[in-house]
Amino acid sequence: MSIIAEFSVPAEEFALYETMCEVPGMTVEVERVVAHEADCIVPYFWTSGEKYETFERVANDDPSVRDLTKLDEVRDANLYRAEWVEDVETVAYTMTRTGATLLDATGKDGRWTLQLRFDTSEGTTAFQRYLEENELEAELHRLYEPTQPRLDGQPGLTDIQHETLVIALERGYYNTPRDVSMSELAAELGISQQALSKRLRGGHHTLVENSLTIDPPNADDRGP
Repeated sequence: MSIIAEFSVPAEEFALYETMCEVPGMTVEVERVVAHEADCIVPYFWTSGEKYETFERVANDDPSVRDLTKLDEVRDANLYRAEWVEDVETVAYTMTRTGATLLDATGKDGRWTLQLRFDTSEGTTAFQRYLEENELEAELHRLYEPTQPRLDGQPGLTDIQHETLVIALERGYYNTPRDVSMSELAAELGISQQALSKRLRGGHHTLVENSLTIDPPNADDRGP
């Protein structure tokens, strides 16, 4: 049974602490993380705000990251790729050591909020034990099991996906024509359009996967 954990951690124990201090108005939202080697973790992340040139200048000197590269630029956000440095990014590397999958990460005002998935409860325990042993500050907000669709008929969404899809439905995002735009919905949720798009895609993928691809029963289970 997988476990979802929601934490908040200080930026100095995760990433881009110096950058967040010098550019406090920027919001960083991790799109995905790729672990190339044991000592090389590469995040792809969006930044939203108005001081992109300042962000890039400060981030290039931030000791927690290296090889910052801008990949894309849209109206209200930029997409970057970088490397997290192992001897600084303790919490980030704890995730890989304990088998955690990063579902969502948002950094703002010197603090990160993280949503992690662990394959087993033992992984969650190992993660928390590592944090305690290394005296890392992390505040656990929620710990829960995602819904199991084949057992109770529910779609298997995380709480963040569920909340986003419900609000989108209630605001008329799925109406034709739409009653609310993506930018308006993102503003209401306090996230960028890229983060909203990521949540919607993840929720839609989960709904389709768990609702339309359920394995048929075995012949032996069908009875006479």
